[in-house]
Amino acid sequence: MNAEGGAEVEKFDAIVVGAGPAGTAAAATMARAGLSVVLLERGEYPGAKNVMGGVMYGRMAAEVVPEFWLQGAPIERVVVEERVWLATEDGAVSLGHRSPHMAFHPDGCPNAFTVLRAKWDRWFAQKAEEAGAFLVPSTTVEDVLWQDGRVVGVRTGREEGDLYADVVVLCDGVNSALVQRARLRDHPVEPHHLALGVKEVVGLPAEVIESRFNLEPGQGATVEIYGAVTRGMSGYGFLYTNHDSVSVGVGVLVSHLMRTRITPYDLLEGLKRHPLVRPLLAGGETLEYSAHAIPEGGLRAMPKLYGDGVLVAGDAAMMVNGLHREGSNLAMTAGRLAGETVIEAKRRGDFSARTLALYAAKLEESFVLKDLRKYRNLPDLVERRPDLFTTYVELANRAAHEMLTVDGVSKRDKQRKIWREVTARRPVWHLVRDLYEVWKAVR
Repeated sequence: MNAEGGAEVEKFDAIVVGAGPAGTAAAATMARAGLSVVLLERGEYPGAKNVMGGVMYGRMAAEVVPEFWLQGAPIERVVVEERVWLATEDGAVSLGHRSPHMAFHPDGCPNAFTVLRAKWDRWFAQKAEEAGAFLVPSTTVEDVLWQDGRVVGVRTGREEGDLYADVVVLCDGVNSALVQRARLRDHPVEPHHLALGVKEVVGLPAEVIESRFNLEPGQGATVEIYGAVTRGMSGYGFLYTNHDSVSVGVGVLVSHLMRTRITPYDLLEGLKRHPLVRPLLAGGETLEYSAHAIPEGGLRAMPKLYGDGVLVAGDAAMMVNGLHREGSNLAMTAGRLAGETVIEAKRRGDFSARTLALYAAKLEESFVLKDLRKYRNLPDLVERRPDLFTTYVELANRAAHEMLTVDGVSKRDKQRKIWREVTARRPVWHLVRDLYEVWKAVR
């Protein structure tokens, strides 16, 4: 094609920006169909800049790399137990589910498993390379290139770094300036649509992890912790077991951090000191500390998903389901569907928004937009009502303590006492209102 100035330049079928789950899934899908694809990554290698807690989902990965679990994928542990702690300063009500049946699908595909993204993303991108994609790490994309009202490529920080393609797929993370430059969003992401996550990887011998979390070799557990650990802000802490380390972290809304002035480091240190967490990490060595922004705005904060010559997927498109701790699975599916859309556009010879709209239609048919639409009201509730993370957690713990204390008081009298305490904190009409708001956000 002719660039500005009339010089003839090489053009690819597709340029993908960002080698995370969405970008790599898109690149692998397109390359496998024979398209010429460049996969650009800002980090020294894929995964070098990622701070995700560490849970991936097998079915979505298998749709990109069939039988990945038989191909040396760097799986840490396959999850057999998921726990939720509603924590006060010194205790918690614990909920959860454990079953060996949740570990694998009937075909042997792991359901959910923990990973260290520096390893996983690197391996995943290698699969895209094996399919024919051209990976270019250590490359910052500064802008998108326009010609005749459509995106025709990207400008990188490299010398003579303009690259041209029929379509650009943006998968460069939640703080993507390129989404604005591609005219898919007209303003920066707002603070209440972002969480800041901080994480440590704490090294422990595998047998110690298995003993403390009651696991067999290869089995993993996840723990999400709500309540006192976020000091009145909306968010949660987490513990994810790896082979010989534990990922421990906490994430809260940026808007709440701005309001309280509490530092993320203090939040993480407080989580590690919690009486339920401290014994699980005792004797461990901190191997890594990192922080990263996480999209929390959901459907209502989503940019336009396509334009003339451009698509967006993954965190850059706000594709995170915070309630269910899901992001990588939405990203992999969206990336794959973006790749399939470009394949169809190549077949038609048309990369206009009219054809690329097929991407949005595919997402509507998938679980991605169905789930994000279901929870479209939740981000607003979480931002407005951080008290839900404190008041009801405290009341649940008070009720559990009362019912489990054997002191000669009848259970009926205990139930009356609990109800008096609850209604003293939250009058009945407040309880009804809160229940309605939560129902409306998750129905």
